Amino acid sequence: MPFTRKITGQLTFHTALCFFMTTTYCFAEQKIAPVEISGESFRCIKEMALAGRVYVDNISGDLESTLAVANSKTGGTYPPGSVVQLFPNEAMVKHEAGFNPITKDWEFFELDVDKNGTTIRKRGFQDVKNRFDGNCFACHVAAEAKWDMICGSGHGCEALPVNDLAILALQNTDPRCKVEDITFKHRVTAWLIKLFTPL
Repeated sequence: MPFTRKITGQLTFHTALCFFMTTTYCFAEQKIAPVEISGESFRCIKEMALAGRVYVDNISGDLESTLAVANSKTGGTYPPGSVVQLFPNEAMVKHEAGFNPITKDWEFFELDVDKNGTTIRKRGFQDVKNRFDGNCFACHVAAEAKWDMICGSGHGCEALPVNDLAILALQNTDPRCKVEDITFKHRVTAWLIKLFTPL
């Protein structure tokens, strides 16, 4: 007799079990759609959701779950599609579970940004370097496991080579954003950083 024989009306034995067992059992065989990423996946950093000093988004549409982890005091695992950015020209994007176990399914991006939008300059997993010639994975892998490779104060990563003023200056002068009241200090700081760091 088939395992999925009907027991009441249109219900199958498998369906009935779903009422009493976990969601994991019911949907274990469902495949999660792969996360598709292009330059258009990235936008003005100030239009993303602020969580601490980083900005987050979710290109798969589940921003609520991304924010829940980003704002958690105890950490957690980010859902697929999560985007985390500290600088306009750097990003991390979370793929579906099992995509790359070494990086906990995160992919790292170096971006070229201007008033016309975003172009992906570099992308990858263990070998992407930022404009300061720092290996993204080498930095983020130092984060304690509960933070899902996201660096932050007290997360275990080394300190950044730039201060908070420089971070704010780069965030506030993202060329993709609509013109806002940018302070002179932020404008000059961002200009100096871009002048003396490799593009």
